[in-house]
Amino acid sequence: MSKIINFKIDGQNVEAQKGETILQVARKNDIYIPTMCYIEKTSACASCRMCVVEAQGVDGFVLSCNTPPTEGIEITTNNAALEVERVNIMKLYDVNHPLECGVCDKSGECDLQNKTLEFNVGQQNFSAKDQPRKIEHWGLINYDPALCIMCEKCTHVCNEVIGDDAIDVKFGGYGSTIIPKNAETLDCTFCGECIAVCPVGALVSSDFQYSANAWELSRVPSTCAHCSAGCSLEYETRNTSIDNAVDSIYRVKNNFEFTSLCGAGRFGFDFANTAVSDSAAFEKALAALESAKAIRFSSIITNEEAHILQRLKEKMGLKLFNEDARLFAVFMKAYSSVSGKLHHSGSLDAIKQADGAIIIGSRIATDNPGVRYALTTASKHNGAKIVYAHPIEDALMQNTASQFMKYEAGSEEGVMALLANTLLKDADLSEVERAYFDSLDLGYLEAESNVGEDELANITKTFARTQNRVLIVGSDVFAHERADNIAKLAALIEKYTDFSLVIIPENVNTLGVSLICDLDKDEAIENVVGLNAEGSFVIGATEGADLALGALNQQEGTVVSIDNQVLPLNVALSYEGYTLNDLANSLGLDKENTVDYTQELNAAKGFKAINFDSLENFLDKYGKDVRGYILDEVSCEANGEVEEIADLPEFNGTVIYHSNPVLQFNEFTNVTSQLEKDTSLRGSAQFAAAAKVSDGEMLEISFGSSTVKRVFKLDKELKGTVALNPMFDINVNKSEYRFLKSKIVRVM
Repeated sequence: MSKIINFKIDGQNVEAQKGETILQVARKNDIYIPTMCYIEKTSACASCRMCVVEAQGVDGFVLSCNTPPTEGIEITTNNAALEVERVNIMKLYDVNHPLECGVCDKSGECDLQNKTLEFNVGQQNFSAKDQPRKIEHWGLINYDPALCIMCEKCTHVCNEVIGDDAIDVKFGGYGSTIIPKNAETLDCTFCGECIAVCPVGALVSSDFQYSANAWELSRVPSTCAHCSAGCSLEYETRNTSIDNAVDSIYRVKNNFEFTSLCGAGRFGFDFANTAVSDSAAFEKALAALESAKAIRFSSIITNEEAHILQRLKEKMGLKLFNEDARLFAVFMKAYSSVSGKLHHSGSLDAIKQADGAIIIGSRIATDNPGVRYALTTASKHNGAKIVYAHPIEDALMQNTASQFMKYEAGSEEGVMALLANTLLKDADLSEVERAYFDSLDLGYLEAESNVGEDELANITKTFARTQNRVLIVGSDVFAHERADNIAKLAALIEKYTDFSLVIIPENVNTLGVSLICDLDKDEAIENVVGLNAEGSFVIGATEGADLALGALNQQEGTVVSIDNQVLPLNVALSYEGYTLNDLANSLGLDKENTVDYTQELNAAKGFKAINFDSLENFLDKYGKDVRGYILDEVSCEANGEVEEIADLPEFNGTVIYHSNPVLQFNEFTNVTSQLEKDTSLRGSAQFAAAAKVSDGEMLEISFGSSTVKRVFKLDKELKGTVALNPMFDINVNKSEYRFLKSKIVRVM
């Protein structure tokens, strides 16, 4: 049976895929139908009625946003009757709408303004008694119900894309309003996506409000620098005053029709380095590099800077330390030894299109919000079955996950073996591979991991009818002592099933650094120069560096996202100080600009010989992402074999898990002004009892090779004897597994 539907719009022959609406087909064919409440990434709000059309043989008007076409039907999008209908709708929208366009933040980019002008509404024929409407102040977000047109975009995106489901419509006719859902005030992750989709000035950033007009701002397209999702964004900049010619970032926006941003990307933009050029510090940095035995650096750098470091290693015999990227590279090498290819097959888009997903090894809502949003989209739009496997439940995933599989900390190898055994039961394995799974002691693995046979049977049952499946592996496992075998088991699942595989790098360019640099295992030696990391001499954009460099919103360059996509960064704010390239040139390399290295990135790892200025950086009108390019696939020798499962470790007593709070990622989000900085150790009542601590007490916590002091905060949403320890404000040893046994002492 054909899935193509042939019909006509305004006399033009068009085709629709099964499931597409009249409006979607019209937009694909550049046929204009006005809307006020429609956004591509959610289900139709169907509240504005601006999109009405006429369908031949159908009485009355039809909503094009939620009506699929039928074979042979003829649609009319514009005539005198439709014009009258739309003009009257606009007149109703304009009833008692405050005439404050001169100060409204949405002025100049307001859908209500635009449509009022489009339909030539110059006078008002309707009236209604106005009502007092209190302006609400919800932290980062302000809501003015007098400006609200009740389009419901905000509620749809909050529920269907973000997954917070934090706002609702309080229906009351002309007195209808948006309210926090089941709460007195707004309780959400403050992504700000409701601000982005609001067509008027009802929902606004409390920081941006009344600070600038839309037409005064310059837009700089770039890529978010906070996690590996590679979200597209635009920095909007302007001089701070007539007397001050220095630009400042006023806000961040996204193409909300197709993309989303978390709160860190939207509100955490003021991390630029304001330090001034210091020639004396530059000379000291050169001397430090000339005598250095190693450079220790974070993955919050560009591909071009990573390439410079690799060149310096080759030229000067330096070691390069970056445990985050090194452990990721080791994991991917083990994966490649079984899969026969360098890069994982999945992507954020594959997650969005999935009807079945399994995620293991990540507290995903805070580790990588972009993945969370993709899972939410799959759940709400495709009815996807989401299996969330982790030792700690997460309230932020309760609206998305259909099955929570709680396993014991440290047992990821056993859990992955159980998953592989379940998913590969009917796979065409080799005799050696089949014998491997037949030899597994399933009873031991189930008992020690706390994953029951019934849970695995439920996965088999619920995934039986799914067609687009994805396995997602998070950063918990990269520092696991059995990371190699976990990677090989994941590769087997990808190789022999129709699951695509997504492996989540921790930082913005963990993946890029892992491909470009030949990294050494970190060790405690003298004369280590740090680049945005600890060292005897520190260079970088972090506070207190001995030589200041520009931050990622002050540089041109590229990073590699979770999608294996090379994405460009552009300069939002100028930086007049030194660059890593200046140091490299003084040490014998020779490029005028850092981005001159873009076309020289390692082709053997999938990079393409494309110069920086040739990289596109936009989404087209249909939402297609044409930023940068996707890494070429690289074949590898598949000579690896899965190993016997080791004894599963036990984590008894008080255990901490390195996990950042909402909106925090690293030292750069830590310095921003709008993002909350919760540095407390959060644990359940069970943890408090086991550690013999109380809410509000100051604690000294020893774990691995570190000791920190934190206030303990009792979290009623947490269960078990594991507490959450933030990473954004401390230097965490990335070579250590994220779950660690701890010693806790009250500070008197």
